[in-house]
Amino acid sequence: MIRVLLADDQALIRAGFRVLVEAAADITVVAEAADGAEAVRLARETRPDVILMDIRMPGTDGLSATRELTGDPTLNEVKVLVLTTFELDEHVFEALRVGASGFLGKGVEPDELVAAIRVVARGDALLSPQATRHLIEQYLRQPATPAPAVTAGLDLLTKRENEIVRLIAYGLTNDEIAEQLYLSPLTVKTHANRAMTKVAARDRAQLVVIAYQTGLAEAPSRN
Repeated sequence: MIRVLLADDQALIRAGFRVLVEAAADITVVAEAADGAEAVRLARETRPDVILMDIRMPGTDGLSATRELTGDPTLNEVKVLVLTTFELDEHVFEALRVGASGFLGKGVEPDELVAAIRVVARGDALLSPQATRHLIEQYLRQPATPAPAVTAGLDLLTKRENEIVRLIAYGLTNDEIAEQLYLSPLTVKTHANRAMTKVAARDRAQLVVIAYQTGLAEAPSRN
C-alpha cells in the first residue's frame, strides 16, 4: 500500500485529492497538512511514501518544506511530488533542484494523478518531456556553480555511467536506454543508481538537474 500525505492550504482541494487518491486500491492518505511546517512534522510522524506538496502556501511554503524534507537523511525514503497552478516557474525548478521527484499541475486528470504517485513511490522521476524542456530552457541555461561535491562526483563517473546519465537527462526510460545500449534494464538501473550516489542526487529528477547544470547534458534547442 502506497502511503500519501496531502499538503495544501485549501481544505477543499485536499478533500478532492483525498477522494481521487483513495479511489485507487493500492493508495491511502495517511495525513493532511495545511502548510509546509505541518507537512514536515507529519512526514516525520507518519513516514509517508509520497507527499503531494502544494508549492504556494502561506507561512512555510512548499518549497521551504521540500528543502527541509529532502535535507533530512532520516526521510530519504519520502518522495515529494510538487503540485502547482503555475507549472513552469522558478519555484518548481528550485523544488526539483533541492530534491523533489517531479511535479504536476493542479488540473491533472485523476488517472494521471494516481499514475504519478505510483511512479514517484517506486523511486522514478516524474518529468514530462515538454516540462523538462521548458525548465531547461528557462532556468538551467542561467549561470550556476555546482557544489564542489557534485563536480567531484562527476569525475568519478565511468564512461558508461556518463552515457546513461545523459540519456536519462534527455528523458529516456530505463527500458529505452537498455534497448539503445544493448543492456538489460536492470543493468541500466544499477549504473543510474551508482551515478546518483556519486553526484549525491536524491533521485532521477535531481540527476537530470545536475546533468544540465554541469554541462554533462546539453539543453535541447528549439525547433
